[in-house]
Amino acid sequence: MSVQADLDGKKETQRLTGDAGQDGADFCGHGGSALCHPARAPHRYIMLVFMCFLSFGSYFCYDNPAALQSTIQRIMKVDTEQFELLYSLYSWPNVVLSVFGGFLLDRVFGIRWGAVLFAGIILIGQIIFALGAQVNSYLVMEIGRFVFGLGGENLAVAQNTYAVSWFKGRELNMAFGLQLSFARMGSTVNMLTLEKTYDAVHFEHDYQRLGFSLFTGVLYCIFSMVCAFVLLYFDKRRSRMLNLDAAETGEVVRLRDIKDFPLSLWLIFVICVAYYVAIFPFISLGTVFFIDKYNLTSTNAHFVNSLVYLISLGASFVFGIMVDKTGLNLLWVAVSILGTLFAHAMLAFTWISPYAAMTLLGIMYSLLACALWPMVALVVPEHQLGTAYGLMQAIQNLGLAIISMIAGLIVDNKGYLVLEVFFCANLCLALFCLVILYLVNDSKGGHLNLSAKQRALFEAENAETDDDVPSSPDDMRRITPRTASELRDRYLSSVGVPPTHNHDGLGRLLPLSCPHQLK
Repeated sequence: MSVQADLDGKKETQRLTGDAGQDGADFCGHGGSALCHPARAPHRYIMLVFMCFLSFGSYFCYDNPAALQSTIQRIMKVDTEQFELLYSLYSWPNVVLSVFGGFLLDRVFGIRWGAVLFAGIILIGQIIFALGAQVNSYLVMEIGRFVFGLGGENLAVAQNTYAVSWFKGRELNMAFGLQLSFARMGSTVNMLTLEKTYDAVHFEHDYQRLGFSLFTGVLYCIFSMVCAFVLLYFDKRRSRMLNLDAAETGEVVRLRDIKDFPLSLWLIFVICVAYYVAIFPFISLGTVFFIDKYNLTSTNAHFVNSLVYLISLGASFVFGIMVDKTGLNLLWVAVSILGTLFAHAMLAFTWISPYAAMTLLGIMYSLLACALWPMVALVVPEHQLGTAYGLMQAIQNLGLAIISMIAGLIVDNKGYLVLEVFFCANLCLALFCLVILYLVNDSKGGHLNLSAKQRALFEAENAETDDDVPSSPDDMRRITPRTASELRDRYLSSVGVPPTHNHDGLGRLLPLSCPHQLK
């Protein structure tokens, strides 16, 4: 017995420390080694590499048009408004898919095959996009971008779900930070290399050079799809070895929840849209802007335009920790909006080096992402988070789709100065909604702008209050004053007479079953 107890204790210790599989699973040979056991840190870190590269191809290809804006407009003979359609067509399908993507991954495809499917859709979309350039058809390129958009957002959902499944309770913040960094790395590599690829190749026609350059993105998408298959295999192996269920997004979409959303959440939605339409449409048009206004070379213009993504590689991770430690989400969102507004004002009305303005823009962009998105979880209950985040992404994509077309129209007819004023106006709208959000939150005693310590106390007090609320009929009986019949039964029991049971426990009298006992 003592030997068996020692073995059981050893297995329990291994389970808690991660030295063996969950639920006490232990394996011999290669399956139990640190590199092969799915519960060991080295194996999980290897899987994290594949998770990070899962969306690398998607982020590399998303900004392909921005890296080759002037080239695409010249070869395809399109104006800026038509060029911006390449971004709008990506956003339109995600107006719907952002809401239902979690449901599709959980209930229809599953995370594993869903990741493979959406990585495949991204690959097909990029192939069509590059093929359209190769055959000199802008219509085919637009179709490719639409197909590409069908997979982009949902692949990111699958990526995040893998991270939660493998790292929840361990190094989840690190995993999310690295995934975001690798995503921004994909965007940065695109900005810095794609035009050089175009300049390095030579074909009879320029549209063939353009098509070849875009086909380099296909290679990254193929690599991402390989990562999806690798994760499928090892996640299935992990579930089998540790007796786990397949990972799910946890996003439950209930459209009826929308009617219960508070005003605070809708204000967060407006802030999100008004802010991000001043970032992504600007980056899509930024290269030509820097060449025209600051007389930068094409290489330097691409580098300046990529600074937002380059800075966010490390800043997102650092600011995430800072916001976790300090709280004060509304304050940091205000700083982000004001800093971004100042950066756009510098670009619009001064000749200060664009390096300074774009560096500030990159810092503020990273800070806002860390402070704004977590606020959703502070204003809606957990069972509505899937619907709230899905609707937030849908509204964001709707705004980006519309504003991208408006931005192209403004550049064609009014120029970049008016475009910058337009972006500043959107940021002023975001700031105005933030002020209203502050007033609404303050009037209702909310905790959006509490410090981390104050928020912890607030949540602890709420938890205690919830614990004090009776949750069952037995609890209600314990706190309900005794009725006259209950007191009588208690007395009769004390003197050895069976109780009459002429009440239902809630004070309602019932017919006496044995009235002679009272005589």
